[in-house]
Amino acid sequence: MDWRVIVVLAPLAVAGGWAVYNIGKYAIAQAQAFLSKQA
Repeated sequence: MDWRVIVVLAPLAVAGGWAVYNIGKYAIAQAQAFLSKQA
């Protein structure tokens, strides 16, 4: 594989992972708040 492909895709993968991490963190907090309100 060409190293230029890795150089281009690595920052995109890092940014995507960071976005998923942040969205997931808030989604889990919101789901826990919703479930605790239901109980």
